[in-house]
Amino acid sequence: MFEKITEQPSLYNDLENQSVAQLLKDINTEDQKVALAVEKVIPQIERLVSLIIPRIQRGGRLFYLGAGTSGRLGVLDASEIPPTFGMPPTVIVGLIAGGDTALRNPVEKAEDDPQRGWDELVNHHINEKDSVIGIAASGTTPYVIGALKEARERGILTGCITSNPGAPMSAEADVAIEVVVGPEFVTGSSRMKSGTAQKMILNMISTSIMIKLGRVKGNKMVNMQLTNKKLVDRGTRMLVEELGLDYGQAKTLLLLHGSVEKALEAYHNK
Repeated sequence: MFEKITEQPSLYNDLENQSVAQLLKDINTEDQKVALAVEKVIPQIERLVSLIIPRIQRGGRLFYLGAGTSGRLGVLDASEIPPTFGMPPTVIVGLIAGGDTALRNPVEKAEDDPQRGWDELVNHHINEKDSVIGIAASGTTPYVIGALKEARERGILTGCITSNPGAPMSAEADVAIEVVVGPEFVTGSSRMKSGTAQKMILNMISTSIMIKLGRVKGNKMVNMQLTNKKLVDRGTRMLVEELGLDYGQAKTLLLLHGSVEKALEAYHNK
């Protein structure tokens, strides 16, 4: 029988009788285990990223699917790609069981429909160039498993992120990332360590993909969208450093071309 580590009893008890200081200390102690657990699955993350990159280069997309916390984290990671790397919002897409309503409020039984996830992928005209990553701490979410199964049967690359080794979801993934963070501080509350691990892994996946797609130069976000004064200032300072212009000239050049990368290209090609 499949046993969920995520449902095992917390290593701590009588939480309501602990001081705030002790609660925070113990939560932090557990959180320190997360990065070490993620480190152990770097080979699997590398394999998945290496398979996704050429697909995106050929015009494919990356879809995240999840429910609850897992779905929210997928949508969060996907939503940060356009402003950070200047990519269209269609390249990495986050889907959550229950739709956008579920970002703020739980949608009853949304994650229990094994067909719904695939139907949503079909609505996005998914094809063999695309990739799908299912996210579920439990590894048993029907919404995610059903979508991965259908995608894999059609030759679409599938990956998953779960906190339970040998999870049913892993069986439907070409690359299974099983990050074992252990029991949660509050028993079964996978928004905690499991969610932290998912956030870290999604950061690793999307950031490494964007770097290898050329959306970063050196260590700088040269394609970031200039959506506020802070980012305009950051971009201006990049041009000052790179081109030796004064601040005013650099800002004018940046605003004229809309991104650091385009400003650099225009300057060097003039």
